[in-house]
Amino acid sequence: MEGSVPDGYGLSRRRFLAASALAGALLAGCGVRREEGPAEGAGYGNYPETPEYNFVFVNHVTTNPFFTPTRYGIEDAQALVGTTSQWTGSETSNVREMVDAMNTAISGNADGIAVSIVDPDAFNGPIERALEQDIPVVAYNANGEGPGTNPALAYIGQDLFLSGVEMGKRIVELVQEGPVVLFIATPGQLNIQPRIDGAIQAIEDSGAPIEYEQIATGAELPEELSRVESYYQGHQDVRGMFAVDAGSTQAVAQIMEKYDLHAQGVRGGGYDLLPETLRLLNEGHIDFTIDQQPYLQGFYPVLQLFLYKISGGLTGPAETNTGLLFVEQEDAALYLETESRFEGDSEEQKILDPEAQG
Repeated sequence: MEGSVPDGYGLSRRRFLAASALAGALLAGCGVRREEGPAEGAGYGNYPETPEYNFVFVNHVTTNPFFTPTRYGIEDAQALVGTTSQWTGSETSNVREMVDAMNTAISGNADGIAVSIVDPDAFNGPIERALEQDIPVVAYNANGEGPGTNPALAYIGQDLFLSGVEMGKRIVELVQEGPVVLFIATPGQLNIQPRIDGAIQAIEDSGAPIEYEQIATGAELPEELSRVESYYQGHQDVRGMFAVDAGSTQAVAQIMEKYDLHAQGVRGGGYDLLPETLRLLNEGHIDFTIDQQPYLQGFYPVLQLFLYKISGGLTGPAETNTGLLFVEQEDAALYLETESRFEGDSEEQKILDPEAQG
């Protein structure tokens, strides 16, 4: 049923750490394999010897720290299966630059492409050309307007609309009644617009006496901070401040701290794990942030493209929901204290002990 959470979709922090420990154990073995290399005449693991496939990742904000764990996930997966990769696209969500990067990958005979589909139409033609040339294409992090709306073979990332629905339900629980503001950096961009759409649907479906307003904040953090503060100054009766992107979420947390709003009964939250957001969550200035596990959004595309290549297209691409983790105040310290490639704040690959992490 739409709006319900599938089994395993909302994971606890402890389950996440347990999964990270398992992945760490696997990747620790991968480090040994990378140094020793495959046996003569054999491939990595139990696979036959393969060419050194090159997979191209086309991203919309190539220098954004959000994608640091994604890039670690790419590195760790390719160490398992002996592939290489390129990280390209745009620094500023310029769709034309992304399409150009994708066309370059196609003309360069990439072995596979993973693309963040942040526009509903612009990538369809390049994807079709790639598939015609037997270059598999998967979407990651953003999937246009949803399943079936583009020719990509699969999507690896958070179910953006459903995550917004779950955030909307949390907003209703926290606020119950009164005015609420929903901040979005760039309205219409398809890695964040489905979230705000889902949140609005959940608020409306609840029947709660909540009036909501959508506010665009812009793509740069200083601008986002200024617009969140400006909104609060003009709407001091607001009972909830929430955001659907990392920068706006940090800005909400900073303004909540500056005016001590949580102590006055205002509730707030949003997405992603920027260090300042986690610090302010830990101090109780907002109620939650949402982790979409960006490490997996790099790790799984490599494995899926590799399987597609070695199976001749018989297997590989599969819709993969990287999940929804509500991180609350009681969890924030664990994120702040844990350094790992899974969260992008350590280059070292190591096994995390879930018991030691609390």
